[in-house]
Amino acid sequence: MNLNQVLKRPIITEKALNQSALGRYLFEVDSRARHFDIRKAIKKAFNVDVVEVKVMRVKGKVRRFGRQKKRICLGDWKKAMVQLAPGQKIDIFTVPQEEEKPAKEGKKEEKK
Repeated sequence: MNLNQVLKRPIITEKALNQSALGRYLFEVDSRARHFDIRKAIKKAFNVDVVEVKVMRVKGKVRRFGRQKKRICLGDWKKAMVQLAPGQKIDIFTVPQEEEKPAKEGKKEEKK
C-alpha cells in the first residue's frame, strides 16, 4: 500500500486533544492499512519515532435522509491511536494559546 494513501485525516476532538498531551494522537486511516503501514506513514509524514500503534474499526452511523426520511448507513471506517516517543510531538494537535487583551481604558459615556 502506498504510504500517501494510509493517512486520511487527523481526528481533532476534545478527547483527542487531551490524549495529545500524553503523546497519543488519533488519525483516520485507510481501512486496508495495517500496523506497520501506519507506523511508516506517521514516521515519514511527521519525522517522529512511533512507539506503539493501536487500531480500531468504527461502525458507520445510521442517518435519516430525504423527504421520506429514508434510513441510510454511513460506511465503516478505521481509526488509529499512535503513541510517540517521549519528548516528541506533532504540531497539528497543539492548541494556540490566546493572548490576553488589555482592557479598554477610558470611561463609558453615560446616557441622559
